[in-house]
Amino acid sequence: MANDDGAAKPGKAGETGEAGEAREPGDIGEPGGTGEAGDSGEAGERWRGWRAAAEAALYGPGGFFLRPEGPAGHFRTSVHASPLFAAAVAALLRQVADGLGADRVDLVDVGAGRGELVAGVLRALDADAEGGGLTVRAYAVERAARPAGLDPRVEWTDAVPQGVRGLLFANEWLDDVPVEVAEADADGTARYVQVARDGRERLAAPVAGADAAWLARWWPLSEPGERAEIGRPRDAAWAAAVGSVAAGLAVAVDYGHLAGARPPFGTLTGFREGREVAPVPDGRCDLTAHVALDACAAAAAAPGLPDPELLNQREMLHRLGVRGSRPPLSLASADPAAYVRALAGAGEAAELTARGGLGDFTWLLQRVGTDGGYWRA
Repeated sequence: MANDDGAAKPGKAGETGEAGEAREPGDIGEPGGTGEAGDSGEAGERWRGWRAAAEAALYGPGGFFLRPEGPAGHFRTSVHASPLFAAAVAALLRQVADGLGADRVDLVDVGAGRGELVAGVLRALDADAEGGGLTVRAYAVERAARPAGLDPRVEWTDAVPQGVRGLLFANEWLDDVPVEVAEADADGTARYVQVARDGRERLAAPVAGADAAWLARWWPLSEPGERAEIGRPRDAAWAAAVGSVAAGLAVAVDYGHLAGARPPFGTLTGFREGREVAPVPDGRCDLTAHVALDACAAAAAAPGLPDPELLNQREMLHRLGVRGSRPPLSLASADPAAYVRALAGAGEAAELTARGGLGDFTWLLQRVGTDGGYWRA
């Protein structure tokens, strides 16, 4: 996601508690099967694992993503930065249709916000003569209520449809799937981090079971103070999304990291009204963390599936025809209005592909039931 100035979220590393507050180990037992790091606390004060706290703050009653202004009221993604992004997704959908040899395809927008992307893709197809012969069944998957005025062709649902034949596209969805946070204590033992509603944190029980196995494989902690976001819920979410595709392509776009280059202090942060803020689970800000996309890719692996591909957004959009090249000066004299439009489009393309910004986002692509890399424009 990006702030209102269009810069990609920096994913602030480092401690997230209030300045000067020391974290103390908790005395709770093992976390339950829900993946929570447990609940405890004195009367009037509740400590919870970050996964449960974020789930309530983002998606519970009055949660951040259910507020009337929607996510676009607080940050800008590639979708909001330029209609060129939706046009690129439309081009990718056409390539998927060609690869399937089909003139009827599904488009599933997971984590759809207020439906901006799926509606933009349909508009791009409507405006493109090449897309005129393509029949698209479009779905927006989102927990919030359907927004007024959305294209009536879009089916609004809170669950990913099954048997998808076409393109499943998840833009900045996985970073908002809540996860537990772990921190290495003074002895180097990875412990769950608990949080209060005001954002104060403390260390709780040692990480155990499947969470400990995930850390050992994907994000080992050893030095005191090192932190990690335990990505198992995101792995499961992505595997389920890929499993919903009968034939076609599943794509996740997010800011992420890979083994060997994990941020030592984690990336959990908050966003509100276009600004990065401390992560406080009170429902007033987005709570987000970068995604271990290599772990997600491995979780979706299955016999018969082609290997996944990880590309940065800059390269992927270049393949789809989005480039920030300036129009020739000769166009300025031949057709001044066309030159101004082309210049504006070049500026938008440059933002979408910028190094140090949106261009550094990672695309995870997983083909399902097809033979070729038909997105290679």
